[in-house]
Amino acid sequence: MKIGFGGSCHWCTEAIFLSLKGTRSVLQGWISSEGDYSGFSEAVIVEFDEQIISSDTLIAIHLATHSCTSDHKMRSKYRSAIYTFDESQSANARHTIELIQKKYEAPIITIVIPYKSFKLNTEPFLNYYYSDVQKPFCETIINPKLEKLIKHFSNETDHEKLNHLIKG
Repeated sequence: MKIGFGGSCHWCTEAIFLSLKGTRSVLQGWISSEGDYSGFSEAVIVEFDEQIISSDTLIAIHLATHSCTSDHKMRSKYRSAIYTFDESQSANARHTIELIQKKYEAPIITIVIPYKSFKLNTEPFLNYYYSDVQKPFCETIINPKLEKLIKHFSNETDHEKLNHLIKG
């Protein structure tokens, strides 16, 4: 099964979803939808094994690891979105957001929109985090998100991949 996510830098989003048990692949680049969302925005497509991790859990992780309640000036580049591949997936994503909303004081602004097209990033930027976890951007920007992932979704994280961040 696959689903798309956008909300922050695609390097960050890619690292988050590559760090989970049950993720088969993560394509990192730009996704477009229809109408007002036809422009491309940084995002990932996550292919996952539903027997290991549910789409509901992936959505909860997505909302927890980016500013899902903030409508900041960079939203056109970092659209807070869940890109779905059929109406059943769209309905489930909207329902999951409604349930998770209770955990947030401010309204979740993440939109559920149909996937239209995807542009893959260039080779040097794919697997950005795991190609060199010591890059300054990785240490400063991505590591705090992964530490939050470990803290709040420890059962879903691949501890072997994140061993360098796990404090004994």
